[in-house]
Amino acid sequence: MTTKLSAQDLRQFTGTEHWYRHSLARNVLYTDGIKYLADQAGAYWLIDTIALLQNHEATVKGEPFQAWTLTVEADQTATLVCTDGNRRTLYRESIPFTDFPLPRIEIWVEDRTILLPSEH
Repeated sequence: MTTKLSAQDLRQFTGTEHWYRHSLARNVLYTDGIKYLADQAGAYWLIDTIALLQNHEATVKGEPFQAWTLTVEADQTATLVCTDGNRRTLYRESIPFTDFPLPRIEIWVEDRTILLPSEH
């Protein structure tokens, strides 16, 4: 179940006060902003995908900086793309259905820490 979430809600996060360890990928941390995003958007599936790929996708796990973009279409399909920050695609996945509330979100991973760009 999703709640109302806006890009403006996410801009309030600058830095983090708490670090959360991912329950399945124990070597991956995430920030207050990412926890808020997952809670408000019902998007732990997105955080799980990013965290688990840190250990199981060869093109991703060796990259210290990653820019993940989820783009949601009007028909509620989506595409999740990971780049190295220089437009080199490391991973791409088509998602057949999502109720993610924003049309687009960018999430960064820096040295196995998942964060919002404003938290950098």
